[in-house]
Amino acid sequence: MRARAAKLLLSAGAAILLLAPPSFATSFQDLAGTWRGNGRVHLLTGQSEALSCKAYFTPRDAGSGLGIALACASASNKIDLRAGLAQTGEAISGTWEERSFNSTGSVAGTFSDDRIELTIDGTIKATMSITLEGKSQLISIATDGQGFRSVDLELERS
Repeated sequence: MRARAAKLLLSAGAAILLLAPPSFATSFQDLAGTWRGNGRVHLLTGQSEALSCKAYFTPRDAGSGLGIALACASASNKIDLRAGLAQTGEAISGTWEERSFNSTGSVAGTFSDDRIELTIDGTIKATMSITLEGKSQLISIATDGQGFRSVDLELERS
């Protein structure tokens, strides 16, 4: 009888775990580390080129801040992005600079459910999303047509 009750209890516990919503990353700590990967840059000419990238995500201020360094290279382009972000709840704000295009500006956005959505404003206007998928992150950047149209990357923690 006890064995049967224990089996029922274990089955109920397993069902609850399976039905529970997945846990989501909501802290910059989840991004910490070095990431590497590949992607494509879509040029203003309509052509695209393969990219090889390396990114460093450095949490600051007990996890409420994040430093980003993203370096990518293709056959004819380099992207050298730096950002300093601060998180309050789901809201993100900060600054950015792209060294290859000599551009700077501000960042605003949100971080929820394993996804960061950013609006980049300044000498280049763009949107950027970072989606965490297991041990990978997908990065998508779309510009207002300065330098390149868009970048799509898949990075894995190295």
